Amino acid sequence: MQQYLDTGFVVIGRNEGARLITCLDSALKHSNLIIYVDSGSDDDSVAEAKARGCHVVELDMSVPFTAARARNEGWQALLAQWPQVKYVHFIDGDCELIDSWVPQAVTFLNDHAEYAVVCGRRVEKRPQDSLFNALCDVEWNTPPGDAKSCGGDALIRLSALQEIGGYDPNFIAGEEPEMCFRLRQAGGKIYRLDADMTLHDAAMTRWKQWWKRNKRAGYAYTLGYDKHGHSPEAFKKSEVRRIVFWGGALPLFLLVVSVVLPYGLLAWALYPLQYFRLKRSRKDLGKLAAPWAACNILGKFAEMQGVASFYYDRLTKRQMKIIEYK
Repeated sequence: MQQYLDTGFVVIGRNEGARLITCLDSALKHSNLIIYVDSGSDDDSVAEAKARGCHVVELDMSVPFTAARARNEGWQALLAQWPQVKYVHFIDGDCELIDSWVPQAVTFLNDHAEYAVVCGRRVEKRPQDSLFNALCDVEWNTPPGDAKSCGGDALIRLSALQEIGGYDPNFIAGEEPEMCFRLRQAGGKIYRLDADMTLHDAAMTRWKQWWKRNKRAGYAYTLGYDKHGHSPEAFKKSEVRRIVFWGGALPLFLLVVSVVLPYGLLAWALYPLQYFRLKRSRKDLGKLAAPWAACNILGKFAEMQGVASFYYDRLTKRQMKIIEYK
């Protein structure tokens, strides 16, 4: 398998165990230029990475952790160690690169100088294990072509990343869309190839995990809106509006109507109507369409909790903390 001398990898993780070993081994098939950024693991993650010849960066955990900060320290260490690197492939430690992906991604950036980022489809390893894993697999399946953002796994032109100063280390979630927003403002372009890129292990089997993940999404949307929502693009404004409407304003209004009007309880039919509308819109999901629609609606309440948490942190000037679901 071809080894790339101008392409490096930044893997971030904490206590990923066997998943990290699989991740690192999948990257080593394509390059020996690998930075592993560890965020306070108490398992054998650091030792396993060093045993494979990877350069290890151990984050100072006295400083509040964010994945954005880990990625920044990773690509900066990559450049310091191997200045010839043109491209950096970020990958989370719970993912595994699909062998055919890297040649396609490198070829694309080589042939398209106007693009700064290329990504593909993240595929869930075990969607059959739980509804929540299956919903993640649906989430990853976004349309190919020009895109507004990438996820945590992507091949990025280092010169473009340097130009915008990398990721915003203050973002506790949603750092990739925010980075891509600034990149696009600087003239960079993002492309999603119609190809499988990585296998991901969500390991999300409990309702509480799913709820926390949605809460994190709501927090991330609001964080992005707070920073760039007043731009011409109105970054994340529509997402936050939908959350506040379905997860906050509407239920509050319906509670008042239910008390004031004799037949006010009938107004709650808006939620079943929305459920059937969403279910009909995703007939392509087959049997998964019904739970997808239901979780889409219920998820707005968890996301609203994230919105409220953001503004509570802002009001009380509390340090933002990452919201972990596993």
